[in-house]
Amino acid sequence: MHRPHQAPEPHRPHQSADAAGTESSTERLLPKGEREKIGLRLQQTVNTFVDTPRRSVEAADSLLEETVRQLTEALAERRRSLRTTWADEGRQAETEELRVALRTYREMTERLLQL
Repeated sequence: MHRPHQAPEPHRPHQSADAAGTESSTERLLPKGEREKIGLRLQQTVNTFVDTPRRSVEAADSLLEETVRQLTEALAERRRSLRTTWADEGRQAETEELRVALRTYREMTERLLQL
């Protein structure tokens, strides 16, 4: 039964698709290969600390800055993609699309708050 003013369903982490129906809430913002490269670079940075402490800390600072930039860009792209599912000026979004969008916004925000 379809109810036009149905509230978003209860939060069920790691089980839902995004508004486009293509990604689970457990999907990472960065691809696995990119995460592995960052992890490897971080480990290399930590390993060089004994020989070059200052350079190691500078490299860690740079790596953190780059990681934050990549995550920010990925979040912005996810938001742009999500907005296209409900904010199209040429048509009125269906209640179900809005419900799924709200659930996805909530899940994304909750994940960010867990950092």
